[in-house]
Amino acid sequence: MRMRDSEQLRELISQTKFVHVLGAGMNTEKPANTAISDLSERGWNPVPIHPRDAGASIVGFPIRPRIEDGVFPEVVVLFLAPERAREAVKRLLVTNYDSPALVWFQHGAEDTTAEGWLEEAGWNYVKEDCIVRFVQRQDLSRESEEIPWFKQVQSDDGSGCSVWSVHEFLEDAEKSSTELEWIGDLRDLELSKSSIPNYIRNLRNEGESLEECARRLAN
Repeated sequence: MRMRDSEQLRELISQTKFVHVLGAGMNTEKPANTAISDLSERGWNPVPIHPRDAGASIVGFPIRPRIEDGVFPEVVVLFLAPERAREAVKRLLVTNYDSPALVWFQHGAEDTTAEGWLEEAGWNYVKEDCIVRFVQRQDLSRESEEIPWFKQVQSDDGSGCSVWSVHEFLEDAEKSSTELEWIGDLRDLELSKSSIPNYIRNLRNEGESLEECARRLAN
């Protein structure tokens, strides 16, 4: 169902902690990049998604190549061309059917086919509005969830080994010159079905929290 500027939409966005932003890469001239800063300044934890720029970060939020399998997003903002927005919606419907996200089509991302799919599935979506302008217009803000994030890359010494690193909340990092194997925050590490998070979870000692384990492995 299409949602418009309403109290219901205001309440939904206010209760959301994590906002997945598809198309948010390192190009600072792109609106998707500045949206990460704008949303974080008002207390949301934005999750930038950009396959090419994955491994770097935007104002301290790590860029992922995709939405992690096992992580059910609350709000997905599409800064994509219509055909790419359609593919993104298709993937969301296939992988998150039992946990509908609010899909937000930024200006220029609208696609009637994707909207029809969402209507048929009973998912909520927004179009002809900007999420940053919406929260500014409604004067919305919240308190950020301060959680660390982690990254695993190939070693640069040619050994074929992997390097696991820990990064504090809002800590920036450049894209590695070696292959990115995994990147995400503590929430991703807990929920993801990917092989690396699953492996890390299995390395916990008795009585050790997941964060403690992840930090220990980086030492």
